[in-house]
Amino acid sequence: MTDFLLELFSEEIPARMQAKARMDLERLFTAQLAEAGLEADSIRTYSTPRRLALIASGLPGETEAVREETKGPPTAAPEQAVEGFLRKVGLTKDQLEVRDVKGRETYFAVVDKPGQPTADILGPAIANIVRDFPWPKSMRWGAASGAEGALRWVRPLHRIVALLGEDIVPVDVEGVTCGAASLGHRFHHPHEITFGGAHDYVEKLRMAHVLVDHEEREAIVRDGAKKAAAAAGYTLIEDEGLVIENAGLTEWPVPLLGNFDPDFLDVPEEVIQLTARTDQKYFVMRDGEGRLAPAFICTANIESSDPQAVVDGNQRVLAARLSDARFFWENDLKASLGDLARDLNRSVFFEGLGSYAEKAERIAVLAGKVATHVDGVDPHEAEEAARLAKADLTSGTVGEFPELQGVIGGYLARDLSSEQAEAIAYQYRDDPPGKLAQVVGLADRLDTLVAFFAKGQKPTGSKDPFALRRAALHSIKIITDNDLRVPLSKAFEEAAKGVPGAELDGEELLAFFADRLKVQQREAGVRHDLIDAVFALGGEDDLVRLLARVKALQAFVETEAGGDLLAAYKRAANILKKEGVEGSGAIPGSVEQTGEEDPLALVGESAGFDHAVAQWDHETLAGEEAALADALVKAGPVAAQALEEEDFTTAMEALASLRGPIDAFFDKVTVNSEVPEERARRLGLLARFRSLADSIADFGRIEG
Repeated sequence: MTDFLLELFSEEIPARMQAKARMDLERLFTAQLAEAGLEADSIRTYSTPRRLALIASGLPGETEAVREETKGPPTAAPEQAVEGFLRKVGLTKDQLEVRDVKGRETYFAVVDKPGQPTADILGPAIANIVRDFPWPKSMRWGAASGAEGALRWVRPLHRIVALLGEDIVPVDVEGVTCGAASLGHRFHHPHEITFGGAHDYVEKLRMAHVLVDHEEREAIVRDGAKKAAAAAGYTLIEDEGLVIENAGLTEWPVPLLGNFDPDFLDVPEEVIQLTARTDQKYFVMRDGEGRLAPAFICTANIESSDPQAVVDGNQRVLAARLSDARFFWENDLKASLGDLARDLNRSVFFEGLGSYAEKAERIAVLAGKVATHVDGVDPHEAEEAARLAKADLTSGTVGEFPELQGVIGGYLARDLSSEQAEAIAYQYRDDPPGKLAQVVGLADRLDTLVAFFAKGQKPTGSKDPFALRRAALHSIKIITDNDLRVPLSKAFEEAAKGVPGAELDGEELLAFFADRLKVQQREAGVRHDLIDAVFALGGEDDLVRLLARVKALQAFVETEAGGDLLAAYKRAANILKKEGVEGSGAIPGSVEQTGEEDPLALVGESAGFDHAVAQWDHETLAGEEAALADALVKAGPVAAQALEEEDFTTAMEALASLRGPIDAFFDKVTVNSEVPEERARRLGLLARFRSLADSIADFGRIEG
């Protein structure tokens, strides 16, 4: 068994692409091995800004010898058929074997394929991997770049190291050098390193100031940043994404502490954090009182003899960036949020849906309506906050830092209440902390959903250019996390009033919400079929009430009693369907009467059923029939009252009380009696049972 080393050495690979590149390399290499009948004991991948590498341990020296047998035509087949088979298998007629197959002599081609050296397989495999590598973005370079089918790589590919044991695997990839040598760190060791094989790859690179293991570099960045912050008396604001990015930008990471002028702390801390993080890849920290500290941590890619010089350079760059940020912020402070809002007329929200000023007005009106359904929220305050929520889009700071939409508006809301400022600051979050913020955030998303649906701009398949699925998921999260009792259908209608030329199908949009609710609740273990079963009742647009009913239903149907009752329901429903009893009307074969004189005319409804039971002959309504009738008469009002009071557990208990009577009914009673009156009465009992179950949920949609 032998180890194999592959290194693809190029110019800088973007940090954001490295993790997927490692996975793709392992996947493609494993597939190439499998195609040849090979498998490694283990595979480990590595990446740095300049190299993508793989070590496969435990590869056999060659593939196993195999015998391939191919069945051909009978010996009596026409000569053309035999010749076609010979061309297919590449043999002559005298090389075929003849075997008896069910009494017919039949040709067989038997080919023994000897084992193939693994090195012979790896060369073409590497070429295929390089050619097919799925970089998100790639480029061509050099003199051959204009040729059709020219080599593409994320950045110019310079070297390939391919060693099986100590032997170089010959690889021909459009003139790229292949051998056993690579380069060390760009500054510390810009010379060739020759590897003896996979066994010394990691350590030889380490000696050349390259830490090829991305996890090792991440640990150095993470731990070094924490230690540097602690040594200065600060607490690091942890950022794992920034850890991974800095590790992907360096081959020899060295965390260093720098400082900036405390006067910059007058700028909102989010602006400082974003400037440091996005532009410079710096960590920031807090002081002992939880305030942003005037310090940062950069990650150098060099072990400098004068680290302070490195720090000074980074300090100058950050100071320039913060100066620009402060310029925009101080300009924005000269205007009120209302002043900024007046400029929203200049920005189009979407063609046919008006400007951002018109959208802000729609959100304001809708927020006022939504607020009437949320305890503790003043509709006027909600309108006022929503009307100014988009104002910061015209600010210089948001123009420079688009990621801070809403956040900057919250800072500039000096003339509003703290709750209104919070609502503006958190409008884009799916976890707004206060009720007012929840109302404004929900109104914004509902307006977007209604506006685009009304204009026919709905998601199709995998396409969702306006992120409407996300808007619905965020709306659902805000509603369900905070128990907001907002009737969605009414909210849709109110929102549509502000959309010019709106043609909204509210049922379609509600169904869209139902699909998103199933996606959201899947992680919580809530069954999608039960959500469908409750939505199918119609008229249910209060997601808080709907989920409470669904969860009570799930708790019930997953018990033994619930499972038995569901089976009884399906049996009853099948009988009624076969007999043509689709709804709650008269039973086929019943005595022809009209109005209240017909005891089965309203058998699906509680009052009508009770009336029918009272008129039945109690001398013949005995045994299991009487027991089921009594149970239905008792359970109906209890379930109805419980549903009215949203006590869904009690409603399920009322339904559960029918388990024994309905089981006994099916065991002892012949539903399709030859006596018309008996048959009609028994179908009436099943119709009432089905109707009572369907008042809680559409049991026909429940799986199992």
